[in-house]
Amino acid sequence: MTQLRILSGKQIRAAINMNDIVEAMELAFVELSTGNPEMPIRAHISIQDPEGTALFMPSYMKPSAMIGVKTVTLFEDNRNNNLPYIQGMVCLFDGNNGTPRAVLDGMTITSLRTGAASGLATRLLSRKESETCAIFGAGVQGKTQLEAVCAVRGIKKACVYDALPAAAESFAKEMGEQLGIEIVVAKSSKDAVKDVDIICCASISETPVFDDRDLPAGVHINAVGSYKPHVQEVPEAMVLRSRLYVDHRESALEETGDLIIPIKNGVLTEEHIVAEIGEVAAGKAPGRSSDSEITFFKTVGVALQDLAAAAITLKRAEEQGLGAMVEL
Repeated sequence: MTQLRILSGKQIRAAINMNDIVEAMELAFVELSTGNPEMPIRAHISIQDPEGTALFMPSYMKPSAMIGVKTVTLFEDNRNNNLPYIQGMVCLFDGNNGTPRAVLDGMTITSLRTGAASGLATRLLSRKESETCAIFGAGVQGKTQLEAVCAVRGIKKACVYDALPAAAESFAKEMGEQLGIEIVVAKSSKDAVKDVDIICCASISETPVFDDRDLPAGVHINAVGSYKPHVQEVPEAMVLRSRLYVDHRESALEETGDLIIPIKNGVLTEEHIVAEIGEVAAGKAPGRSSDSEITFFKTVGVALQDLAAAAITLKRAEEQGLGAMVEL
């Protein structure tokens, strides 16, 4: 009889820590850039009444001997019915025999793996002595961005900026207590980036959240908010003068306006991308070359991240006996 482990968001959080997820992201990105993973284009279903979207993202990674499928649904009317706009789950199957192994809360896995991707990029690209961080966007993604940066660098102070001041205040209180660091609410985007070492953009803004002219020398920037062709979360001028890295070339060039718009404007070419972050992690591409340059990591997210994060979470949950078991 097959037993399926079901893990809630709280149980995932109890089973795993951010350092584990960062290490899982390193393995996933190295495999993505230098190995031979199976990661088909995600399937998309449009629903007309009520208006909604369902996305299905499969992947297989031989080193973990796991098959994963993340399902995400987005329904506009949910906001009026006290339901989350985005919901999802990750299903894991044994890569050796196809046996169903686990179902995990998709939103928790997504937030953790997105944060950890920036954590890995920060470890590989930011200045080692970095101590300050600015967060744009006080939502769930902003929280895991800061959590991951603190896991890889000795952050002593952070600031947060959000279009909703109350959300920023709540963020500062919650994350300050969780991480044991000073967190202040920035009054403006200019104040947020002043003399900062690391910037994480995790907003829903469709226009740049800061001005290129306000950036200090040597800053490292992670951007996770823009994943649509018409959305620019960071300024074009910054992209043009930065040392640019991506999670996956093909996905980044197809999905994010941060790159698509300047390419369409004729001011940026694909050759501006120095490397995928997995190539840097594997030692096959260079990282930061000086303390004064700006490094920029753009991630849109890929299915292999969800598989890697879910697989290590399942392993830790099995070790600790966490989750509800269901017989199939």
